[in-house]
Amino acid sequence: MSNERLRMCIVCREHSDKKTLVRIVRNKNGEIFLDKTGKANGRGAYVCTSAECVEKLKKTRALNRAFKCEIPTEVYDMIGEQIERS
Repeated sequence: MSNERLRMCIVCREHSDKKTLVRIVRNKNGEIFLDKTGKANGRGAYVCTSAECVEKLKKTRALNRAFKCEIPTEVYDMIGEQIERS
């Protein structure tokens, strides 16, 4: 049995370990970015790297709910591009 904690994708609601998901962070200054280290300060939300989840993330604007604020479309586009590249 693994001691690794499971995280949930905010789009498809699937549970998985941290290493298979991508963490998106909103810090105190309101900046939203992809956290490649998994240790950046701020509120984090996890998303699967599948193309379906990335598209649904943009369509449903799931980060608005996760971070409880309005996120511009440009940020969704930037996050989507970064996930697809990684």
